[in-house]
Amino acid sequence: MTGDKNSRLVYSTDGGRVSPAYTGNRKLPVAAPAAVRGSPPDDGVVRIQRDKRGRGGKTATTITGLPGSDEELDALLKTLKQHIGAGGSREGRTLAIQGDHRDRLMEKLTALGHKPKLSGG
Repeated sequence: MTGDKNSRLVYSTDGGRVSPAYTGNRKLPVAAPAAVRGSPPDDGVVRIQRDKRGRGGKTATTITGLPGSDEELDALLKTLKQHIGAGGSREGRTLAIQGDHRDRLMEKLTALGHKPKLSGG
């Protein structure tokens, strides 16, 4: 049966290649470009959006596109949390404030000299 051209190995516990004639015609996954993954653009616009993903169903307001160093972002986060009266955290260059506070954050960021814009749903 090994000479039959219609027979092929279906499963083997042996490691490595199954046959030297195997060329591996499966395509390897390629990472999506940054524009497709949804990274924030560097256009100077601060985006404020409501988010529920990865938070156990709880709502959070995320702020992206903020300029400044890590220390400046931490200071801004502290100011925003005190102004809103809610908790929050910084995940990379994204600030997350617990709850839906888009309107109040928009007013505060405008007063601080940023150009905020409501984004998403």
